[in-house]
Amino acid sequence: MRIVLLTGPGGDAQGWGDMKVTESVREATESLGHPTRIAYVADEAEFFRLADRPDFDIVWSALYHITPNEKFIGRNAAGTWIADELDARRIPYIGSDGRTMRTMIDKFQTHEILAAGGVAVPFHALLHSGDDAAAVTFPAFVKPICESRSVGISDESVVRNEDELRRRVAYIEREFDEPALVEEFLPGDEYTALVLGNGETRECLPGLVTVEEKHYGNHRILRSDLRGVGLTRISLAGERTEEARRLCDRAAEAMGCLDHVRIDMRVDADGRLRIIEVNGIPGLKPHKSWAPQIYTLYHASPLGEDEDYRRLIGVIVESARRRYSL
Repeated sequence: MRIVLLTGPGGDAQGWGDMKVTESVREATESLGHPTRIAYVADEAEFFRLADRPDFDIVWSALYHITPNEKFIGRNAAGTWIADELDARRIPYIGSDGRTMRTMIDKFQTHEILAAGGVAVPFHALLHSGDDAAAVTFPAFVKPICESRSVGISDESVVRNEDELRRRVAYIEREFDEPALVEEFLPGDEYTALVLGNGETRECLPGLVTVEEKHYGNHRILRSDLRGVGLTRISLAGERTEEARRLCDRAAEAMGCLDHVRIDMRVDADGRLRIIEVNGIPGLKPHKSWAPQIYTLYHASPLGEDEDYRRLIGVIVESARRRYSL
């Protein structure tokens, strides 16, 4: 099966990582017997040239959409979404469909869909500057609606009154050109789950996210400067394992997730897990990204983490291959 790995200027911000990570994915798929090449598309014209003359069997994209922005994802309200264009051309691809990808990018819509499906999420509201905030209770947590990797999150994300809330909403609008998602503040531990496969073959593998206390600021939250630099560690979820598995399986079903996603959770003030994000293109940096760490926790091989990584990539590719009967 011939694979093309699609990335571009926004690949690191949007998806599994930088070009070095993309090379790691390519090496893994090649070792599994799949001829693989990397397609770096700098703009939409380059992407359309690739999609209109496919010389491959399946696409694996690090991009939700085409953008020159290397710092954050953005809303791309009127732009090209990769999955939509591949669907229009009936080109197979790894990962969830365009509707689900757009929903996962928009955290407010994710919360709305999950809540409608009876899946536990925090109280949430979408706020622009000047909107009525009477429904918000404090402390609250304020973040951009369309970002990942804790972009836009700092100690100032935790607000304790309306003045602080207004300042943080204005900051997000100014820095990211997005409205703000306002959630109830969840004070407990953070968990994440690697979700692989589809339907009856879906596997939810939860883990506890930890950071040494000395790296936290005023709040035990995962700021952007703690992510992607090797400071976070994943361990088994312990007594939360079955609760997290049930919650994430229901969430994946409600969202229509396919092949490979990661679902993040925190414990609320009453001691219950609530979902805070569904990530459609999780990081795949060997050893450091959460997905490879979790896979090793549950499926460690005698050959070590490099072999675990290769097997993780194989599970993801095989999941999509079976869906398309390639």
